[in-house]
Amino acid sequence: MGGTGDTTPLAELLEERQHLIDVARWMLGAGTTAEEAVTETYRRWFGLTDAQRSGIGDPRAWLTKSTGIICLARLSAPAGQLPGPGGAGDGIGIGIEPDRALSEEVSDVLLSALDALSPSERAVFVLNDVFAMPPRTVADIVGRTPHECAELAESARRSLRADGARPTPSDQHDRIVHAVRQACVLNDTRHLVALMSRHAVAFFDGGGKIRALTRPVHGDRHVARTLLTLLAPRPGTVLHLQAANGRTAIVVRHHDRVAAVISFDVTDQRVTHVWAVLNPDKLRGWNRPRPPADGHGAVRHL
Repeated sequence: MGGTGDTTPLAELLEERQHLIDVARWMLGAGTTAEEAVTETYRRWFGLTDAQRSGIGDPRAWLTKSTGIICLARLSAPAGQLPGPGGAGDGIGIGIEPDRALSEEVSDVLLSALDALSPSERAVFVLNDVFAMPPRTVADIVGRTPHECAELAESARRSLRADGARPTPSDQHDRIVHAVRQACVLNDTRHLVALMSRHAVAFFDGGGKIRALTRPVHGDRHVARTLLTLLAPRPGTVLHLQAANGRTAIVVRHHDRVAAVISFDVTDQRVTHVWAVLNPDKLRGWNRPRPPADGHGAVRHL
């Protein structure tokens, strides 16, 4: 990307730019501002010397990290005061796997909800949950420790769940989750779609330890089909209903080990958000020795 002997295919360059715009749009929420942030990113790239650019092992990773830093600075700046050109950090060789650009059909509902988050919460949520960046990279961008970033991400998730909606009574929430489980067990696409909000969004946390989706899934039909694919019947796999974070969730067991915990946000008797945790590290607590589940979908408080 930097020298005459290092030509990059045009399609790859265009996809790279779209990826940066996707990151900026999720972080800033405004198309024009996102374009400005990406322009600033490239300005910083071409402000480097040839030797500096040649020393960057993964230009896309450097550009992505720089975009994140620029966007966070813009989010943190007082109204009307935007940061000027400057160093974007030394994101050399941070090893982000290439991601495909997000679909243009980004949920405007979710983007609006992100506006209620603090700059750090929004940055961590977008970089961690939406773009599945490594925790160390997210921490470098935000200027916090990985542990602090994990707390910010959880705070952002709680805020998004509560945004603009009255708490759903437990019995209604349980009834919807029971119905979702039943639709998954029966592979009933039509019923599952009917249980989803039109603007439903599903997030999949594999933590880089399992080949899970690395970007959110949007829309009732897409979310339903993704769940049915993820939970397709297999020998030794059982869907239980158990309590997670105080609400009924689907706990997927594969040969007596918990392979996934899937939580749901419900508003107006429709699923608005799906949070699927598949990261083995986060499931360790679920796999400590405990009495066997009953296999009939009964809710258990752990």
